[in-house]
This record gives sequence, C-alpha cells and structure tokens, in this order.
Amino acid sequence: MTFNKSLVWFRRDLRDYDHAALAAALEQSEQVFCAFVFDREILEALPSTRDRRVHFIRESLVELNDALARRGGGLMIRTGRAREEIPRLARELGVEAVFANRDYEPAAKERDGEVVRRLAAEGIAFSLSKDQAIFDGDEVLTLANSPYTVFTPYKNAWLKRFVQIGCRPWDSNGSLAPLPAGSGVPRLEEIGFEASDLEEIGIRPGMSGARAGWQDFQQRLDRYAEARDYPAVKGVSYLSVHLRFGTLSIRELADHAWRVAEAGSAGAATWLSELIWRDFYFMILDRFPHVVTGPFKGQYEGLIWDDWPEGFNAWCEGRTGYPLVDAAMRQLNRSGYMHNRLRMVAASFLIKDLGIDWRLGEAYFARLLNDFDLAANNGGWQWASSTGCDGQPWFRIFNPVTQSEKFDPQGRFIRRYVPELASVPDKFVHAPWRMGEKEQAASGVTIGRDYPAPIVDHETARQRTLARYGRVR
Repeated sequence: MTFNKSLVWFRRDLRDYDHAALAAALEQSEQVFCAFVFDREILEALPSTRDRRVHFIRESLVELNDALARRGGGLMIRTGRAREEIPRLARELGVEAVFANRDYEPAAKERDGEVVRRLAAEGIAFSLSKDQAIFDGDEVLTLANSPYTVFTPYKNAWLKRFVQIGCRPWDSNGSLAPLPAGSGVPRLEEIGFEASDLEEIGIRPGMSGARAGWQDFQQRLDRYAEARDYPAVKGVSYLSVHLRFGTLSIRELADHAWRVAEAGSAGAATWLSELIWRDFYFMILDRFPHVVTGPFKGQYEGLIWDDWPEGFNAWCEGRTGYPLVDAAMRQLNRSGYMHNRLRMVAASFLIKDLGIDWRLGEAYFARLLNDFDLAANNGGWQWASSTGCDGQPWFRIFNPVTQSEKFDPQGRFIRRYVPELASVPDKFVHAPWRMGEKEQAASGVTIGRDYPAPIVDHETARQRTLARYGRVR
C-alpha cells in the first residue's frame, strides 16, 4: 500500500539511521512527517523535575531534529497524553498512516491499542515495526512453538536464526516533508523540568554521544569477558542508556559483536550473549506480562517477606555496614548508574540478607537508573530473587564479603564511594568490623560511629533465607 502522507512517531528510538519505522514510512509514503510526544502520563509519574532521563531525551531530540532538518524535515514535538496527541496530530496533518516501532511494555501496548482505535475511527492506518530487538514475536520459539523460558536454549536458537538471516540495517535515508510553522524542540523548562548533571557525570546524549561511546568500547571489546566484573576497571560498554533510548542501533552492535566473536574474540562472544539476554527479557515481558506485578514462577507468590523499613532505608542510603553493597548504592544515588556485577550483589543482599521483597528494590532502581528499562530491570531482579525464569537458584546466596574480595580486591571502588574507609587497610576494607580497636584508631574510623556495623550477620541471614524459600518449594 502506498500513502500520500504519513507520520512517524518516535518513542525510544531517537536516531534517524537504521530506523525500522522511518524506513517503512519512507518506502510506503510520498510525504513523511516526524513527531515526538513528551507523554504526560510518563512525566507526571516521575518523582523529580530534575530527571536525568528527561534531560537526556530532550538533548537527544535536539540532535535528532537537526539531523531530520538536514533532510528537509524535522520533529513536531507535543506535550500531553500521547494517546490523544498522536491522533490529533494525524488529523491536523491529514496523514493516512502512522508508523512507530514496537514497545513490549504492557502500559505501552495498552496505549498503542487505544491509539489504533482512535486512528481507525478516522480511517487512519497504524503500523508497528520491530526495531529495539533483533528478534521478537514468533521469530524464536521452541520446537513446540512456544516461548522459551530458559535462557541457554533460547540463546542457542537465537544464534541459529541469526546465522541464517543476520540483521541487516534498515535504509531509513530519504527526504522528509517540511515542518509546519512553529515546530521545534522545547526547552526543559517549557515541559516543567530542569537541567541535570549529565555533563558532570560523563553522559553525552544523542547519536553523537552514542557513536563516541561505541567507538571507545570497540577498542576494549576483546577484554570484556575478563574485565566486565570489576567495578573499579573500565570494563563494560556504558552504552545501556543509549540502547534504552535508541540513540544507537542494536543491529549495528549485534552484527559487529558476532563478526568479532567469529574471529575468535572471547570478549565479543560474551558481550553478544549479554545482547541476547536483552532480547530474552523483552520476549519474557511481551509474552508473560504478569512479571510486572509478580513472580514469573507462581509458587513464589507464597514467599513471606520481612516488613523492615529501617533495613530497606539503610540499603537505599548505602549504610548497611557491608562496604561493597554500600558503595554500589551510593554510586546509584550519586550518578544514576550501577555496575552490572554490583546490581546482582546489591539485589541479592536486599532479598537474601535483609529478607525484603524484591519488588521494593526493583521500584527503587526504576526511580534512579538512567538506563531504566522495565524488561531488563524486572528480569534482573527476578533473576536475583530466584522467582524468574532461569533465575539464580534459590539456595545460591551471594556472600557480600567474598564478592567484594573477588571483584574489588584492592578496595578501589569501595574507597571511591565510601570515603570513610579510605585509610582502612586492604586486609579489612571488605569487612571493616573485623578490625580491632588498634586498627580502627590507626585507620581513623570507629565502627558504629564513623561507619555502620553490619546491619545483619550474613550466615544467620542465609539460614533464614533458606528456610523462607524452603517453605514454598
């Protein structure tokens, strides 16, 4: 079908290249307009007007708008409820179709369903394309034609399909329809927000920021397998915020990782596996939306959690008395980022040391993470709590001290975020309560005064967790 005029609705895909919906619109339409909506349903739920994610989106939109302008068009930006603004804009422009990329979150799917109904009432078509995942829908299924619920067989099937068909980029080049008068990217203040500290914490928004980060990581990709677990080392990609908002193409990343892995790079193979986990969690969210409110595995609804606000607050504020956990939480609170190894350690500690419902931790991360993505965040927390598909075995409980000794052996990361322990010797920095009075005095830190004593005893907490899970097995 060919349309005279179409509208591309940008959402979490803030780039103009290798863009599935834009490519489809250009192929099927004589004129293509582009739009973005600052959705009040999302904005009004945010806890602060100084939200780094909104700041990141706004700055990325400026760059995207400039890129589209060089092709004769630009972005029409609206502020309101997207389910109302997109049909209204479609009517105003007189378009015959709206194109967008699929979103797998239940709330987004419900919103899109309403947009479909409103557009259909006007005789306007609505088309969704696959963009943020390599494979979705029915593309990777078991031999019984059902979704996978265990990662390793999913990964094997994913790789087999990838070898068969690859992931060619979408050709989204082409001229665009000129913008109506009065279009442009609003200032943050105009949508009720204020600038954050993106520049200070080293986040560069937009396609240019994504490109710079990707080029930097390519130089370190071969070392990823051995470096990724050490938070004091520059070992991970730091691309998650760009993948979250689509300033970088997942197809470009996966294709590069595959080719380098095939050439013998263990680092690239390991990173490709992480990208496959991303697809896996999208699939789980899409096919099993009940995970948003409860455990994937129903029997774990019977877990009885401790009601311990003081413990939860201590975890949130980074004062549990376990240095690596505290450093991780302070990193999150300060920067909106947490190293992936530490996400596992911090989550395990909340759930299996403090005995607190994983959903509270999931919600706290959702409020603060710059790269917050519902599928990955939920999947990670359900993994750590052993309630999800292919989760950590319920009887495997991270020891926060041994994790610290293994992955921050010299305490470099700890000392950066827990400066009270700056002078504590390496021997004690992972468990400073083991210092005697003499060592405490020499280090200038008194446990219980300058730095908290452990909020729980790990071995005692471990036994309580085994009993908690054992009751619902």
